[in-house]
Amino acid sequence: MADGESGPIVVVAGPTASGKSALARDLAEEFGGVVINADSMQVYDELRILSNRPGPGGDARAAHRLFGVVSVREACSAARWRDMAMVEIDAAHATGVLPILAGGSGLYIRALLEGLSPVPEIPPDVKAAARARHAEIGGPAFHKELAERDPVMSARLALGDRQRLMRAWEVMEATGESLADWQRQPPSAGAYGGPVLMLALVPPREDLYAACDARFLAMVEGSALDEARTVHALGLDPAIPAMKALGLPELGRHLNGECSLEAAIAAAQQETRRYAKRQLTWLRHQNPAAVVMEAAYSGTVAARAIEETRQFLLTGP
Repeated sequence: MADGESGPIVVVAGPTASGKSALARDLAEEFGGVVINADSMQVYDELRILSNRPGPGGDARAAHRLFGVVSVREACSAARWRDMAMVEIDAAHATGVLPILAGGSGLYIRALLEGLSPVPEIPPDVKAAARARHAEIGGPAFHKELAERDPVMSARLALGDRQRLMRAWEVMEATGESLADWQRQPPSAGAYGGPVLMLALVPPREDLYAACDARFLAMVEGSALDEARTVHALGLDPAIPAMKALGLPELGRHLNGECSLEAAIAAAQQETRRYAKRQLTWLRHQNPAAVVMEAAYSGTVAARAIEETRQFLLTGP
């Protein structure tokens, strides 16, 4: 590889519970690669169970990077993750190792492959004002207020999407321009410059939903409730990214005595299915160059992915 060139990477994408972590591990074993996390929740140290982070067995079979490297007390933005991922990608290429990124976070993957929109840093006092205003008037009124200032973004966002509503409010307040206008500008950090193979697991929806339900139930039967108790005991702002982990808000409501464990499980399963549906939509419509496999992880899927990767490495960009 000549100086200044970026080497090849493989991206294993898929919705939650599709088996992308197992597939990435198989590819790393086959090609002597390293698995680099591209999941927005598996990056957090305290969310091992609820994020379904690969355990010691998976780590022993292949090198893993950027798993559990940030405290839940901090916010890991797409920009921060992209910087960390580039360090790991460069380190892998420097030692002749294939970087294999695994995750279902569309924002993270887009940040790496397409670049980042040049939205300026929002001052802390503006962020605090957004949180205070939302807490003061509630979600529906906050949405209505945003509509008066930024009708484009308010039309895109649901009443209950607190995090994104506050983000749109913050950007308008700090810059005087809509987040939609910022997002239309060319990326300030460019797209990844090397060859990319994206392998997308896209299982049938009903099969995926059943897998989501079963996996969350298994988490609760394990240590998920203890993990949720530990995280909630930190007293963190519920608006920070880590507190949005699938199942964490619902289990928190149970721990606070607001609902039964059965109701919390059902609500968390429903939210997981909704999230998986959004991931499927993104995978089907935003990545035309991806190699799409209409199934969850299996030995057959792994064999095809290995062959696709072998051909990609042989033929180059």
